[in-house]
Amino acid sequence: MMSTHVVRHVSECFVKPHCPGQESNQICNLTPWDIAMLSVHYIQKGLLFKKPPTTLVDQHDFIENLLEKLKHSLSLTLFHFYPLAGRLVTQKTQDPPSYAVLVDCNNNSDGARFIYATLDMTISDIISPIDVPPIVHSLFDHHKAVNHDGHTMPLLSIQVTQLVDAVFIGCSMNHVIGDGTSYWNFFNTWSEIFQAQAEGHEYDVPISHNPIHNRWFPELYGPLINLPFKNHDEFISRFESPKLRERIFHFSAESIAKLKAKANKECNTTKISSFQSLSALVWRSITRARSVPQEQRTSCKLATDNRSRMEPPLPKEYFGNSLHAVSGEATTRELLENGLGWAAWKLHLAVANHNASAVLDFLKEWLESPFIYQIGGFFDPYCVMMGSSPRFNMYGNEFGMGKAVAVRSGYANKFDGKVTSYPGHEGGGSIDLEVCLSPDTMSALESDDEFMSAVC
Repeated sequence: MMSTHVVRHVSECFVKPHCPGQESNQICNLTPWDIAMLSVHYIQKGLLFKKPPTTLVDQHDFIENLLEKLKHSLSLTLFHFYPLAGRLVTQKTQDPPSYAVLVDCNNNSDGARFIYATLDMTISDIISPIDVPPIVHSLFDHHKAVNHDGHTMPLLSIQVTQLVDAVFIGCSMNHVIGDGTSYWNFFNTWSEIFQAQAEGHEYDVPISHNPIHNRWFPELYGPLINLPFKNHDEFISRFESPKLRERIFHFSAESIAKLKAKANKECNTTKISSFQSLSALVWRSITRARSVPQEQRTSCKLATDNRSRMEPPLPKEYFGNSLHAVSGEATTRELLENGLGWAAWKLHLAVANHNASAVLDFLKEWLESPFIYQIGGFFDPYCVMMGSSPRFNMYGNEFGMGKAVAVRSGYANKFDGKVTSYPGHEGGGSIDLEVCLSPDTMSALESDDEFMSAVC
């Protein structure tokens, strides 16, 4: 029986940076890391908060006050993250021929979109079902938008949805502007400013991690990247995901510690990390659930931050994309006949070998022959793609309602085999994995003894 619940948009406005500085009138050049993201979806992540009890606050006054405080603190946050209030622009010339995509940070743009919506559902309706309910996708703006749409659509959109007993704050950020590290630095700063505002700091709020907008380019290249295209139709595609089931699997710190100890013992080493061990379990289990032919090559890709790998390293406050996917590969036979440690060691080597030299080699190849990532290109029936990171500070964000009860994501960038990593709600090294699989594969995974014995 299909749900009749719908998200109703009540109001919409645009928020601009408070007291925009001179920098916000500039053009922001994009790096190869940024430009390659033009055809993938926006980043869509959000937090579910429990509303104060009706016995303590008037619900109408509560939501009105919350919305005003969110908008004001967002304006203050955009002062620091001013590219998010801009728009993408394409500059073309005929003689000599050139094609470049940039960010126009000029405050003549509308700014970031802010939507208030309502939904007649409860926290339990969202987090209790075995599968993530499809209505969650409607808690985000920019549904199915690709980053190139940032030429005409806001680069940042906030949707605040009031539920019966909760508030969901969903954020859609253009992936050309930044990666997950940048996304959560923005979100964390917004929370920090909101809380400082609640303590009486009206405008001049110091922040812990000032974003660095000076984008990094390889030596002898940039700051303007000329693309070998004449029209965006040559590199933009619209990916429609197949029918998927989405489910959150929880792994306690103790369960992950056991996986790590097992993997390292099997390889007689101490170098394999907790996340590499967990990823190896996921790779083996999903491959088994898919009934992949024995000699078929499979892979497990890990989204990896390049910042710490550069020489000298880029600061963690670097605002932009600095992301790469490293890969472990094996035939099904190799993967399943060998143990957890064998697969985890494959992933460990992929991460360990991803150094500054490897990053520069990739960039050099890209600059010689630029390409744009296509979501369909990640949709490999024998691949597992591990995205996001349990290290991101998600549950540290507070907006006057205490700690969030759950993290959820939108439709964006999902396909069969996409796994998104979140810190577990209780912290302490626990991890939640949001797994997207075809219905048949998900059913087989739910019957996989090795996998389910590690789920808590």
